[in-house]
Amino acid sequence: MIGSGLGIDSSDVFIYEIVGLGQGARELKGSVRRSGSVTIAVTKERMNQEMKRISRLGGRIVSIKPLISSTSPEPKQEKSKAIVHDSEKKDIPVNLYRPNSPFIGKCLENYSLVAEGGMGTVQHLTFDISGGKLRYLEGQSIGIIPPGIDDKGKPNKLRLYSIASTRHGDRDDDKTVSLCVRQLEYKHPESAETIQGVCSTHLCNLEVGADVSITGPVGKEMLLPDDEEATVIMMATGTGIAPFRAFLWRMFKEQHENYKFRGLAWLIFGIPTSANILYKEDLEKLQAEFPNNFRLTYAISREQQNSEGGRMYIQHRVAEHADEIWQLLQKGNTHSYMCGLRGMEGGIDEALATAASKEDTVWSVYQKQLKKAERWHVETY
Repeated sequence: MIGSGLGIDSSDVFIYEIVGLGQGARELKGSVRRSGSVTIAVTKERMNQEMKRISRLGGRIVSIKPLISSTSPEPKQEKSKAIVHDSEKKDIPVNLYRPNSPFIGKCLENYSLVAEGGMGTVQHLTFDISGGKLRYLEGQSIGIIPPGIDDKGKPNKLRLYSIASTRHGDRDDDKTVSLCVRQLEYKHPESAETIQGVCSTHLCNLEVGADVSITGPVGKEMLLPDDEEATVIMMATGTGIAPFRAFLWRMFKEQHENYKFRGLAWLIFGIPTSANILYKEDLEKLQAEFPNNFRLTYAISREQQNSEGGRMYIQHRVAEHADEIWQLLQKGNTHSYMCGLRGMEGGIDEALATAASKEDTVWSVYQKQLKKAERWHVETY
């Protein structure tokens, strides 16, 4: 067993449980359980090498657990050494305003983000939040309570929207919050009647000067890391661009003294047409001004083709760059974010699984490690 006597920190040791080895279990020299599975201790530095060796021997990893949690409880004096993740270090505001007592803001602007010929209605809205205690971080969401009652005679329920502005707001004065809202519209499956979303329609038609009921903020999953040297990979579809607009504006537009980004930001953005590229002018201006720090990749489904001649969706674009993304994900300060339609997840996982398998790594297992390290962030709907 690997121990501190060899000068190795036990927090950097993991226990692999492996099945399917047969005679190959002898080569690994691990502990054999009654179930027939084998457990071995692996240092953090050798994780990739051991995954390759296990695969070569015909084994399959069924679980990876830190050595500390798989043994007896730590002595009391060791508890202070527990890993503290970024989200635990931050002062994260949560539910400063609740549905029974929302903050009443005012609409300062409401303009279209879809160019002529584009599909649907998507608006950028900015609200005045001065005079209250509402504050937020990039990656959080706020709730909006639309006026009126539902079909059961009860007040309309709130809807959550990802915040599209930095903590300092679009006016850099800590007094505003912005949203990117698509009007929900669909055909009723039975009556064929056109149905419009209650809250999204309310917001898209909101007049400047009108009041708006705001709750929150909420959310810890999508927070931007404090590391100014980080690699940040962002995969978005449609209005899933909202939190990434907040990230990019903080990284490149604000350049506050307490945060000057010097790493790599890569946005892979899926949209149906060129006219639907939200914040297009701003994004391409940032790409031109910061070519060494910001990459912008589009997947335009109705205008571009994938390698098989079909429509180009975000998962196809990720597949094209999967080997490079896989290499970046193996860096300790790389964070990956996904925001948008839930259907994007499967194709992206498949692409990265193919890339990881070239190095005999099981993507699903590695992804769990990324999630545990708070470096794989997903918010889909």
